[in-house]
Amino acid sequence: MSVSPTKPAVRDAQDADLPAITAIYAHHVLTGLASFEEIAPGVDEMAGRRAAVLALGAPYLVAEFDGRIAGFAYANTYRTRPAYKHTIEDSVYVAHDALGRGVGDALMRELIARCERGPFRQMIAVIGDSANAGSIALHAKHGFDMVGNFRSVGFKFGRWVDSVLMQRPLGDGGATLPPDER
Repeated sequence: MSVSPTKPAVRDAQDADLPAITAIYAHHVLTGLASFEEIAPGVDEMAGRRAAVLALGAPYLVAEFDGRIAGFAYANTYRTRPAYKHTIEDSVYVAHDALGRGVGDALMRELIARCERGPFRQMIAVIGDSANAGSIALHAKHGFDMVGNFRSVGFKFGRWVDSVLMQRPLGDGGATLPPDER
């Protein structure tokens, strides 16, 4: 008999993880408001998205729990204009049957640590639905401050949906110039 780990194990996502990642994301797209997508992308699309994150030099992670992929997280471009090159947006998705088991916490902790080792200085969270208390609490726990709420900017499942904006500095944040600007 195997013993379940007490904490999720976080590691870099691999090609073999893409079907599980795609299934987790599809559940959120089709049943929730965390993503404003309405059609769940397939494995090939998710592979392309992962490749873009890795090309940026940002992390794309999975959490294993009870012998399976229980969540994933990544950081990606916040905006494409050059002035935003030190700012990234985080995404964290947890399998619906793994919520409340520390998966999101483990993913967020490692995502922030990895991003702080890179050239990034600010991390932005764009949280779908102002009623998404779990995601808001997770971000607050990890040092994100509430910076705004766009009211009724999305329309999904027959209703208007807000986007909550949260932000945290990475490393020196805005206190010093980035290395490539000194």
